[in-house]
Amino acid sequence: MTLSDQTIYLASKSPRRRELLQQVGIAFEVLELNDEPGNHGAVSEIPDDDEPPDSYVTRVAREKADSGWAAVLWRRLSKRPVLAADTTVTIDGKILGKPVDHTEAMTMLRLLSGRTHEVLTAVVVRFEDQAHEVLQRSAVRFAKLSEATLQAYCDSAEPYDKAGSYGIQGHAAQFIEHISGSHSGIMGLPLFETTRLLQQAGIRTL
Repeated sequence: MTLSDQTIYLASKSPRRRELLQQVGIAFEVLELNDEPGNHGAVSEIPDDDEPPDSYVTRVAREKADSGWAAVLWRRLSKRPVLAADTTVTIDGKILGKPVDHTEAMTMLRLLSGRTHEVLTAVVVRFEDQAHEVLQRSAVRFAKLSEATLQAYCDSAEPYDKAGSYGIQGHAAQFIEHISGSHSGIMGLPLFETTRLLQQAGIRTL
C-alpha cells in the first residue's frame, strides 16, 4: 500500500526528531497534543510503580500515537499516519528521565560516569486501526568524568530537556567512549527502524 498523501503527523515537540525526519526527507506536520475534550491531551511520562524501562518507553510511545490519532479524528484533520516516539536512559534497572534541576542532573551524570548505560527509543506509527511499533536499544559508555567537568556541563542549559541529562548531539559527545547501536536512536529517533515502520504504513522513504 502507498498513500496518496505522503505527509505524516509528528506527535512530538522534540526539535531533534524534526531534524532527523528532515535529514531523510520525510514530510511532516507537528501535531500538538493539547488538553482538550476526547482525552487526547499530553501524555503523562511518569513511570508506573516497578514498571520495567522497556515496557515504560513502549507504553508512552504507544499512548502518544493513540492520542495523536484521536486528535486527528477529533479535529477532523486529513487522515495521515501519526508518528510518535519516546526515549529513556536506563542503568541498573533505573529509568533516568529529564532532570528537574541542577542537583538531579549532577546525580544522574555521576551515575553514568565511567560506566555503560542503555538508551531505549520506542517508535510507533498509527494509521486507522493499525499500529506498527519497534523498540531500539543502544549501549553507551561514558568516560570517567571529573566533578569539575560535570559541574561545568550542568551549569549549561543542555542537560535539562533530555533523558539522562545529556544529549549525544551536543557538548556531551566528548564524554562518550563507545556506542553500540543507533546514533540517531540515541538522539531520539532511530532512522533505520523508523523508515521501515513508515513504509509499512504506506509512506515512501526514498
